[in-house]
Amino acid sequence: MAPNPASGVRIESLSVGYDRHPAVVGLSGVFAPASLTAVVGPNGSGKSTLLKALAGHCKPLAGRIDLGGLKPAEIAYLPQVHGLDLKFPLTLEDLVGFGLIGQRGLFGGFAKADRAHLHGLMAQVGLEGLERRPIGSVSGGQLQRALFARVMAQDAKLVLLDEPFNGIDARAAEDLAQLMARWPEQGRTVIAVLHDLDLVRRLCPQSLVMARQAVAWGPTVAAVSPEQLTRARKLAESWNVSDEPPVTVVQHTEHV
Repeated sequence: MAPNPASGVRIESLSVGYDRHPAVVGLSGVFAPASLTAVVGPNGSGKSTLLKALAGHCKPLAGRIDLGGLKPAEIAYLPQVHGLDLKFPLTLEDLVGFGLIGQRGLFGGFAKADRAHLHGLMAQVGLEGLERRPIGSVSGGQLQRALFARVMAQDAKLVLLDEPFNGIDARAAEDLAQLMARWPEQGRTVIAVLHDLDLVRRLCPQSLVMARQAVAWGPTVAAVSPEQLTRARKLAESWNVSDEPPVTVVQHTEHV
């Protein structure tokens, strides 16, 4: 079990973007400890950028992120684009095993019990018997399952998932989603960018609907309503890059 800081993850007046063009503007709120929050919204609404900021992969233009004292090793992040070199001589077991680096160190090596644990995780995501397969020889869906298992191996307190079920068939996606839904019971805080609204309504108690800013944030039944989704869509349709206001850097604060 991975107990969470009691304060959760707090963001205050957060603006994040690229070349001073904001992708997230003035976002404030709290991801409660041991919770599961879906982040939904139109394309370009800042969902992936928010996760990158929470993971420490891009710095705020303004505002503040308070991770409640979490260290980088206590955060698991599954980006939408894996960026792996599929020609590199790496097996699926090796890939999943990278999730143990925070616990064993880069050169710590795996004990017999570690390998048994990794094989158990791979079996949970449907990769039993494929442990020694090179990453370049498997399907995109199998590779995505391995990346999901790597997140599981990290045993992190904060889990950030960006479209984690891309490229996976519906049955496997449902199985992985059910695993994800149980993580808050283990004390983890989970923030997941998802596009399947049926899945969001069934499995995610909390939701943040974004259109660069927060359109709605709270219990999913109210946040992911037709009215709020329509508001988000209309905001997205109104965007014009030339109309974006300049972002004033009022505070440049790294993760706390």
